[in-house]
Amino acid sequence: MAEMRIDCPVCGVKNGAISKIDTTNIPYFGEVVESSIQCEHCGFKHSDVMSVEKNDPAKHILKISKDNLDSRVVRSQTSTVSIPEAGIKVEPGPKSQGYVSNVEGVITRFISATQRAKALYDDEESIKNIETTRNFLDNILEGEVEGTLIIQDPYGQSKIADLKAETVPLTEEELENLTTGFTILDKDDIDKED
Repeated sequence: MAEMRIDCPVCGVKNGAISKIDTTNIPYFGEVVESSIQCEHCGFKHSDVMSVEKNDPAKHILKISKDNLDSRVVRSQTSTVSIPEAGIKVEPGPKSQGYVSNVEGVITRFISATQRAKALYDDEESIKNIETTRNFLDNILEGEVEGTLIIQDPYGQSKIADLKAETVPLTEEELENLTTGFTILDKDDIDKED
């Protein structure tokens, strides 16, 4: 593991942040680079997991049950994660981060997102929808209901390590409709502005 002090990208304190980079081989996934930055002064944290290997665009599908909550999940920074039965989907954005977790950890992240969303809304219908989603996610964790974990990755760097997980190629239509979190500038559009 390589570790070094760097200037914080947020507060700018000289040598105020610790940057760590490690390469590891994860069974069923291959070689990945894990990186993190943490500032001791302002509390800024950033972590990411990137696959070293190039793969074809893929969709990973797992029927979630209480028996596979501990199955490993690698989510790249460019993938879309959803549980359709819960009505929840997370698409990548410019600050999207990859992570290595398990199925339970992915659901816990969704639960945290519903808690944050609840603070943003004050109308009855939105609050009711958020609570319904949260209850469904809680019920999955308790083994009372099943759901489907779907990870769509245009760069094929995500994976679900479970014998019952299905991996299929993304269709052209799915690829066209996925966001990657990257901003793409078209040279022709830039030239038009000049």
